[in-house]
Amino acid sequence: MNLQTKRLVLREWNDEDLEPLSRINDDPRVVRYVAKLLDRGAVAAWIADQREHFKKYSYGLWALELPSAANLIGFCGLVNVPYQAHFTPTVDIEWRLDPAHWGQGYATEAASAALSFGFGHLGLNEIVANAAVTNLDSRRVMERLGMTHNPKDDFDHPLKAGDDPLQHQVLYRIRSENWRNIKHVRPEGIRN
Repeated sequence: MNLQTKRLVLREWNDEDLEPLSRINDDPRVVRYVAKLLDRGAVAAWIADQREHFKKYSYGLWALELPSAANLIGFCGLVNVPYQAHFTPTVDIEWRLDPAHWGQGYATEAASAALSFGFGHLGLNEIVANAAVTNLDSRRVMERLGMTHNPKDDFDHPLKAGDDPLQHQVLYRIRSENWRNIKHVRPEGIRN
């Protein structure tokens, strides 16, 4: 299942994505606030996991393509939260972009399309997003999407060690009824 917006294509992964995703993942600006995949083998395994997630759930993290400029500029999509926390089980929205494409609204545009898919096509009631407290760029994207933050929801990430500076996370939420009342970028097309 692929999504298309005015400027972007959110598509399934292919073998040609390994090299550009490895390059994006190696950029220290990209992995400053998120887990880095350790090597090309880990990136290949991650892509395989995304393909399996799509097969199992009919959604996942799409490869993010900018047709006018690049075959892969990052990823965005919906995943089941793989750990236990006070807000699970739930679906999380995530994104990661090549810094060459930061500041152009692509993360918000792609995430908006993914949220529309989650609420409209999948019928989800709520979608969450989390980020390290200091990750202000991602927090601004969450706010532009209409997601709300309640400090009582903040948590220590169970997959991060106690001395990890990324352990303390903020949680943002959006419910389907709130999403419908906000004007957002909707996917122009959904293709199987």
